[in-house]
Order: sequence, then structure tokens, then C-alpha cells
Amino acid sequence: MNLRFLTLACLVTATTFAADAPKLPSIPAEPIAKKKELLFSDDFERAELGKAWAIVVPTFSLENGTLKGTQMRFDIPEKDGKPAVKGHQAVIGNDIPTKDSVIEFRFKLGSAQSVTAEFDDRKFNGSHYGHLCMARISANGITLTDQKGLAVARPEGATGEPPAPAGRKNVTFPLSLDPETWHTFMLETVSDTMRASIDGKPVAFLQSPGIAHPTKSKVEFGCMGKDGSFDDLKIWNAEAR
Repeated sequence: MNLRFLTLACLVTATTFAADAPKLPSIPAEPIAKKKELLFSDDFERAELGKAWAIVVPTFSLENGTLKGTQMRFDIPEKDGKPAVKGHQAVIGNDIPTKDSVIEFRFKLGSAQSVTAEFDDRKFNGSHYGHLCMARISANGITLTDQKGLAVARPEGATGEPPAPAGRKNVTFPLSLDPETWHTFMLETVSDTMRASIDGKPVAFLQSPGIAHPTKSKVEFGCMGKDGSFDDLKIWNAEAR
């Protein structure tokens, strides 16, 4: 093949791939939420978790003044007449009703693949377990997800997946984090938007209808993998700036 033609073909292909790549939304440079009253804080400087926290999926513990998560449920195929087990990250939750809010905490990934912050409404039956929206942080990316309306339990005899709610989105922004370093994370939720920042730098933004669910009755934090840590957690009511 002619070298000039080959070079041109490669350039055209690269341009096509770039054009096909999804365009990430712009991240507001300034905060989108104004903090109001402090609803909850925890520095984990004690021996026991206490009544405020409930372990939803094992397990979490307090260690050296931090909250440590370790995933204990992994995929196990059906075998010897025993049903299959579906893996799940470790999850801990707290009943803190909000609509618009600011969540802030320090985290260290350690050996974990990711840590999460998530809003749920257990009384809402339009999505699996009342999940509404979530931020997932890994060493190489942060994903903001509108979960509302996903994985709804199927009526008996129904087949196929439920249609995704109109306009529902998720988005992943690239990151480069040292898993052995403590970082400060802030998640602002205002109306149908979420903005995330790490160490004071804006890193992700999503606008999607499920985020605007008015009764975010539960806040949950998750760890996929081993020994992800949280500390100095705070949750405020908020309003749009």
C-alpha cells in the first residue's frame, strides 16, 4: 500500500474515533450549592459504630479513627444444587433525609477498586432498592450515575429489561489518584444536577432527571474491594447558589 495513502487512512480513522467519542459535559468552575445547616458529621474517633449507622452489605469497621470498608460478597456460580450468589460492594447507610445537599469526606482507596456515595429512597418502588443517584470514585475515574428507574423488579411473566427513563444519564470523567494518599471529596446535589470535586478541584458534573427526586431519605457509602477508608464525614442541607 502506498505510504502516503496509509498515513492518510490512519489520520482519517483517528479523526473518526475522536468524533465518535462521547463528549463530556462541562464542569462548573464554581460550586453549585450553598451550604445551609449541618445535618450530620462523624470523625469515627471511637470503638463502635453506634446506632446511627447500619451495615447494609458486610462489612465496615472502625480502625485508627477511620471507617474501613471491606467487600465480603463476591460472585459465586450455581453449584451442587446451591443457588448462585451475586457479588456486591460493602455498603453502610444512614437515615438522613435531604433534597439538595453537600456531602464531604476524606477517603483513601488503599486496596479497594472504588468507593461510593449514594442517595436512596426506600419507600420509592420505581427502582431497585430505591436507588436514586451515585458517585463512584476509583484511581483512574469518577462516575456520576442517575439510578432512578433502573432494575425495577419485573412482574411475574414479564421479560426483557425495563425501558430507561427518558433523559437518564451517567458519565465518567478520568482521574489519576494515588490510592495510598488521603483525598478530600465533595459532592453537591442541587435540583437535577450533581457536581463533584476532589482536593478542591472540580472533577465531574452530571445533569439528569433522577437526581431531582425530592425525597432522598437515605445516604449510603460503599467500598468495592478491600480496605477502602473514609474519615471526617459531613452532610449539609443546601440550596442553589
